[in-house]
Amino acid sequence: MANPYAAKQQAYQNNAVNTASPGELTLMLYNGCLKFIRHAKKAMNEKNYETKNTNIQKAQRIIQELMVTMDPESDISDQVMPLYDYINRRLMEANIENDPEILDEASELVTEFRDTWKEVIQITRQQQYGQGGNA
Repeated sequence: MANPYAAKQQAYQNNAVNTASPGELTLMLYNGCLKFIRHAKKAMNEKNYETKNTNIQKAQRIIQELMVTMDPESDISDQVMPLYDYINRRLMEANIENDPEILDEASELVTEFRDTWKEVIQITRQQQYGQGGNA
């Protein structure tokens, strides 16, 4: 029997993704990456290595997606790309070594990116909508 709540939640999530701006989608990616790292750490602590592996790979795919979608011509790409690469390598090492401290490090870096990105979105909204009445 299908769970009607789960179906509604999935529809809501699909709608959120379909109506999100590129900036909001990036924020969703950061949040998803953090969620997968949390799940991986929990699985690692429970010695559930298959689930740990699956979640770390999902986090890595998000970081890789952020890497391939970054505009190489943007000024910030030279600074951000090596950090994404570092996070991706640390996730791989955490997976191989079963080291929750490496996951913590990766999580901290992704959290910094996410929090910075949130600020960028807020500033952009303020510039777009906050000054609209002054024109």
